[in-house]
Amino acid sequence: MSTLKERLREDLTVAMRARDDLRLSTLRLALAAVKDAEVAGTTARELDDAEVEKILAREVRKRREAAEAFAAAGRPEQSSRENAEGDVLADYLPSQLGEDELRAIIDEVMAELGLTGMKAMGQVMKAAQARIAGRADGRRVSELVRARLSES
Repeated sequence: MSTLKERLREDLTVAMRARDDLRLSTLRLALAAVKDAEVAGTTARELDDAEVEKILAREVRKRREAAEAFAAAGRPEQSSRENAEGDVLADYLPSQLGEDELRAIIDEVMAELGLTGMKAMGQVMKAAQARIAGRADGRRVSELVRARLSES
């Protein structure tokens, strides 16, 4: 089974052959971000799939934020390009959890920990993020946890 990084490289080659400029530039930037993370720190190392997924998720989030900024600045063509790049990278991430699945996980975590009230926010977030593992945006999780804790 190939790693996510190998899959990115293979898809880069396919994009080159197909002359798919959007996919090509997006995958180049993503692989550059992975390479930067690998050589960061005191020693270079190979990243595992989970670490590569985190980097890709961060890149998708950057694209979404940039798209919003371009749209707000009245630059729709740049906004749509950023959204398209985000969509290309999102294809490499695990499918995102739906609202109901997310609520179920958060409720489960709260029941297991037996915590209520806003003071438990940090503990619930830590446990929930461990279970969700990149399948939902942190901001979305935080909003749902806050809402659930304020109800209790």
